[in-house]
Amino acid sequence: MGRGRPNRHKFRKLNESAPEAKKRVSQILDDVAVDNRRERVSITDLMRAMDARAVAALILFFSLPNALPALPGTSAVLGLPLLYLCAQMMLGKLPWLPSMIADRSMTREDYSGLVRRVSPLLARAEKLLVPRLLFITGDRGEKVIGAFCLLLAIILALPIPFANMLPAIAISMMALGVLERDGIWVIGGAVVGGLSLVIVWSVVWALAKAAIFLLINAF
Repeated sequence: MGRGRPNRHKFRKLNESAPEAKKRVSQILDDVAVDNRRERVSITDLMRAMDARAVAALILFFSLPNALPALPGTSAVLGLPLLYLCAQMMLGKLPWLPSMIADRSMTREDYSGLVRRVSPLLARAEKLLVPRLLFITGDRGEKVIGAFCLLLAIILALPIPFANMLPAIAISMMALGVLERDGIWVIGGAVVGGLSLVIVWSVVWALAKAAIFLLINAF
């Protein structure tokens, strides 16, 4: 891939009456997994499959795998876009990614394995979602949610021990809440996110105290 100025991949919002917009995210991910026409699946492919239903759909895809253990090799592909997308939700922008990220890909076999782990959990969660407390997922609410998700995404990207799973779960819950206009799930995700911040602070403080202790006793 060249080092020239990255092209931004922009996607328009579909009319809610379109058939693609009525599909659940789990169904869209499954459709891409069974598409035999492609040998590799890129982030651009996923963005096109989502048809820009919302930035939240892409945030969900990139955060949910990090909420599961033992998924080696996916963070390089799925981690960095999360920062871009959360920032875009915070700013109320349509989803886009520079080509240096959007063109990253994995083999269809690896993608299918990832979907086999994520899709059943996602499908079960989708059955519990119903529109409620709609003021939380309005335009202003989405920007606040995006800002909190961005903070959690930054923590998720940091090499802090035991600090990845809870922020990813929180981001996934809030993204699902935004997608299905379910304010209860957004609140639940915010509570999990707050808990993860407390845990991360505790871990960082413990590591700092250990480092200070070692420095003091080294001389």
